Amino acid sequence: MLDYTPSNTLLTDRIILVTGAGDGIGKAAAKSFAAHGATVVLLGRTTAKLEAVYDEIEQAGHPQPAIYPMNLEGATPNDYENLAQVLIKNFGKLDGLLHNAGILGSLTPIEHYNVDQWYKIMQVNLNAPFLLTKACLKVMKQSTDASIIFTSANVGRTGKAYWGAYSAAYFGIEGLMQVLADELEINTKIRVNSIDPGAVQTKIRTDNYPGEDPNILPLPADIMSLYLYLIGPDSIKVSGQALTMDYKI
Repeated sequence: MLDYTPSNTLLTDRIILVTGAGDGIGKAAAKSFAAHGATVVLLGRTTAKLEAVYDEIEQAGHPQPAIYPMNLEGATPNDYENLAQVLIKNFGKLDGLLHNAGILGSLTPIEHYNVDQWYKIMQVNLNAPFLLTKACLKVMKQSTDASIIFTSANVGRTGKAYWGAYSAAYFGIEGLMQVLADELEINTKIRVNSIDPGAVQTKIRTDNYPGEDPNILPLPADIMSLYLYLIGPDSIKVSGQALTMDYKI
């Protein structure tokens, strides 16, 4: 998808919610969506980071975004329902939802895996996307065509030793994506896909590979073509696909 060239007005008049929008891929996606005309709802746990992204979007002259601070680790089902009500009240619809927020934890054999860490990673990486999607479906059904993107990982498609809850959570994400795509194929205009972004310059990557030279990796902004394609109307007939961003270094 590196050769995909979207129109500058690809996302005009669209409302798109991005989780983990304060940095990394989420920040790059939010800025890219805004640059192509979308009103972006920035969701994350650190208000200062969200405000910085907000300022960058506004200063670039793109549609004014919105900020919605939320800590996914502690959020309850009612918190997600409240968010859906805010979206309905302020925008009347939701055209796109990018699940990007995630945490890694330590690489540990299952035999020695910390149970509290397991629950925390499952909550942020799997339960939160389920709860947020469930709450937002009623809002997305108000769109003429809507897209849900789940961020995945290669270890969520092929299990590898020591990846523990991170791997298990993304296997769950892939299953959730497939179930939703099948359910929503009939009688809705919502498509659902997943993206494995590959190796990118992010904090999770640096934490996991501290000896790696980050300069050999693409920046989050370099991989936005696939995100733009899936979130926008050019992918209107694409659903239930587990896609990988194949960036050649």
